[in-house]
Amino acid sequence: MRITSHEELDVYQKAFDAAMVVFELSKRFPKGEVYSLTDQARRSSRSVCANLAEAWRKRRYEAAFLSKLNDSEAEAAETQNWIKFAVRCGYMKREPGLLLYDSYSEVLAMIVHMIDNPKPWLIRRK
Repeated sequence: MRITSHEELDVYQKAFDAAMVVFELSKRFPKGEVYSLTDQARRSSRSVCANLAEAWRKRRYEAAFLSKLNDSEAEAAETQNWIKFAVRCGYMKREPGLLLYDSYSEVLAMIVHMIDNPKPWLIRRK
């Protein structure tokens, strides 16, 4: 099957779904966290997807492609950090937090695999 859009990538779909869970769970965070933990968690989780979309469009140039994948990897790790804070601060229950953290571990593994094996994803020049 030929992938024609970043939205068809399994890693993008998993990251998007996880970002939506972050959004839903963060609705329950205290009002005092709106401009800190809530904003940071939502921003980084959405950035994983945005950087994957940008990476997809930069497949003509391996260095640019890898750069955006590295950005996506960093944002996924940052999101895991905010999840840990949310659980530790008591804003997110432990079980949903663990499931969400594990989702980002899967996303990270998929991104790292793409970074380690970029050739199949690149647009071949003629």
